[in-house]
Amino acid sequence: MVSGGHTHLVRVKDYGEYEILGRTRDDAAGEAFDKVARAIGLGYPGGPKIDRLAKEGNPDAISFPKARIADAPYDFSFSGLKSAVLNYLNGCKMKGEPVNDADVAASFQKAVVDVLVEHAMLAVRESGLDRLALAGGVASNSALRAAAEKACEENGIRLYRPSPIFCTDNAAMIGAAAYYEYRKGVRHGLDLNAVPNLKLGER
Repeated sequence: MVSGGHTHLVRVKDYGEYEILGRTRDDAAGEAFDKVARAIGLGYPGGPKIDRLAKEGNPDAISFPKARIADAPYDFSFSGLKSAVLNYLNGCKMKGEPVNDADVAASFQKAVVDVLVEHAMLAVRESGLDRLALAGGVASNSALRAAAEKACEENGIRLYRPSPIFCTDNAAMIGAAAYYEYRKGVRHGLDLNAVPNLKLGER
């Protein structure tokens, strides 16, 4: 699950039954996309704009760090990557060197996507599963979708990914969640309110 607020690796045991295997230690992936896009001057929302610009750049032009956490191989950290991009841009500015925004976008995006896919493949293999689903706003990113598809094909894993239009907040997502809650017998009164900071699996 990859969005502006979350970067989680979740084992879904059943509808409403989740085991969180890994999570971000700092910035969520989508948040890093937004901050890097702002630094390049693309504005908000950053994810789709980075995705578009990256298609014009070389993903191997700049070597940005890919954080790995030794004691938690499923966890993520994107603050160091975000800082590396900002430092690169500031360094170029101080030296008076030109910046190829497309190369920055492509190289940053590759660093994020590589870590997301590597961690996901490790979790799937070590959990003995044969299916992977992408969810969240960043799941609409074309590079992530392509990399996940390639990795899953190479590892014999079935990949599920919603159409990009269903990756962001939408009524279909809420309706589907409500349908499965209803089937499980969950009922609420008219005083039910939205709680935006609920953790996964909480009610």
